[in-house]
Amino acid sequence: MITIQEIIDIIKEDRPNADVAIIKQAYEFAAMAHAGQKRLSGDDYIQHPLATAKKLVQLKMDVPTIAAGLLHDVPEETDYTLEDIKKQFGKEITKLVEGITKIGTLKYRGVERYAENLRKMFLAMSDDIRTIIIKFADRLHNLETLEYNRPDKRRRIALETLEIYAPLANRLGMGEIKGQLEDLSFVYAYPKEYEWVQTSSKNRLKVEKKYIEKIKKTLQKEMLENEIPFVSIHGRIKHIYSLYKKLLDKDKDINKIYDLIAIRVITQNVADCYKVLGLIHRQWVPLKGRIKDYIAQPKPNGYQSIHTTVFAERGKIVEFQIRDQEMHELAEFGVAAHWHYAEIKTKKLSKEKTIWLNQLMDIQKKVADNIEYLSNIKLDVFQSRIFVFTPKGDVIDLPENATPVDFAYHIHTDIGDKCIGAIVNENMVSLSSELKSGDVVEILINKSRKNPNQDWLNFVKTNLAREKIKYSLKKSSDYKSRKL
Repeated sequence: MITIQEIIDIIKEDRPNADVAIIKQAYEFAAMAHAGQKRLSGDDYIQHPLATAKKLVQLKMDVPTIAAGLLHDVPEETDYTLEDIKKQFGKEITKLVEGITKIGTLKYRGVERYAENLRKMFLAMSDDIRTIIIKFADRLHNLETLEYNRPDKRRRIALETLEIYAPLANRLGMGEIKGQLEDLSFVYAYPKEYEWVQTSSKNRLKVEKKYIEKIKKTLQKEMLENEIPFVSIHGRIKHIYSLYKKLLDKDKDINKIYDLIAIRVITQNVADCYKVLGLIHRQWVPLKGRIKDYIAQPKPNGYQSIHTTVFAERGKIVEFQIRDQEMHELAEFGVAAHWHYAEIKTKKLSKEKTIWLNQLMDIQKKVADNIEYLSNIKLDVFQSRIFVFTPKGDVIDLPENATPVDFAYHIHTDIGDKCIGAIVNENMVSLSSELKSGDVVEILINKSRKNPNQDWLNFVKTNLAREKIKYSLKKSSDYKSRKL
């Protein structure tokens, strides 16, 4: 059973000067409001807000967010209102609780309700990103206690998590949260497949764990001898749902997966990351083309790390991930980590996430039809992503199967409108060709060109490109009227 003192102790250990009085007050209010209520598990209801708050503490969220986590179910599950919360806790905490209340529960009751609920969620996110982080914490605990629900409800909640919450966590750079959401849902959404993966990987994992321990000890010894300090060296076992998806791509053959367990090295600073890379390559032979420097060229979601894959003892392939402590927390917890490392008052997101959230809100305003809205959101949020490069080395985040025209409009409207061709990896390609992760894309333009080609609407993949093409065409004097 979780206690409020346990939560306070964790906060004090990490942030000795944190003002925990408001958290104690929020707990007392929530405990009073939920008095006499029980969860399906038989636990007192207050255990759920406490579990939610504890997860927020572990994410190192700020005090108002933790307090809102304790209070998040009060308006919906008790007789107390948002006005009651406002009188006690002020505007900031009340607004966070209100955001959670507005999101409500996403239920599959027809496309219209589904789309409308998604609109509510993104609206709350755009107002304050902390709202969705509270929702993630809430959903994680609900998944941990999902066994007490009816089988049909268990599967609905699990599928909803895999299709909505996990991709959203991934888009926000919250890799660890995404993995937890997926693994907890997998067993209920696809129980047979879950058992198959567990059985397939069980023996291999036993062997891999022993082998990885030997590699870790070798690396640790080398780092100590070379006086390279480190925070930790540990094995990272692939999340089971991620493993399932990879098995489907590898003919369901576990022996074709080389990164079942990777070794993660957390250093004290960036310079030491490169020292460790050099040490690993002196110790073992690196695989050609498998070195990725995301420190020099971060992914658009902010992820930074060095990845390298080597032939280690007995010719076995081992993947290493090298990063410093701040990079590690940003990689694991994404936007949530900004409340620990960034200036708390500014609550600024990365440029890429800010642009993305603005695009979401633009879709909210422009698209009234729910079917079209779902189609656009699926492209911009839930589709698999690729990362391509400009000739200058800037990373561009696009949906899978995006084209050079999508790329061009991501750079600038004028580049899109005036593009006449594309060079990908130094080869001329058609504007309708599909891009792949790692491609270097250069757009050729004709400065005298005034309008985009209407036929591009037949193959562009992003809502951004589609809307900009339509807008430019409608402005043009020689636009031939036809439904776009």
